[in-house]
Amino acid sequence: MSDREPLPDSHPLVQLAQLVRLAGEELSNFRRRAIQAEARLREYESSARSGDLFAEQRAAQLEVENAELRARLSFATDETRAVLAKVRFLRQQAERPVTGSMPVVANGQASGRGTVDGERGKRDTGRSSRDTR
Repeated sequence: MSDREPLPDSHPLVQLAQLVRLAGEELSNFRRRAIQAEARLREYESSARSGDLFAEQRAAQLEVENAELRARLSFATDETRAVLAKVRFLRQQAERPVTGSMPVVANGQASGRGTVDGERGKRDTGRSSRDTR
């Protein structure tokens, strides 16, 4: 064989050259992926100064949760104020002296609830005479 003749594909030197070329291509792919991963890691580290990779995502979730809690707290505060107003009203009513009779005023209204119907001697419930039939 001369130096100018190509070696057959089954020759060990040809196979070794193919393996070295494939290993070089794989090594170059691994190097490219490692460089990309390092760049991504630097981005995460620079965005999260505390070293926490998911700090921004958690902060956004906490902001949403905080807004929901503020709305619930506001609703509960309003409801509590309404109940407190009712309790105050009931206390005021309980502290008023109770009288045995209800004096009739000149316009036909009692000092309590409703009006007194002169003909029947019953309390007017606010319904018209047609409704009671």
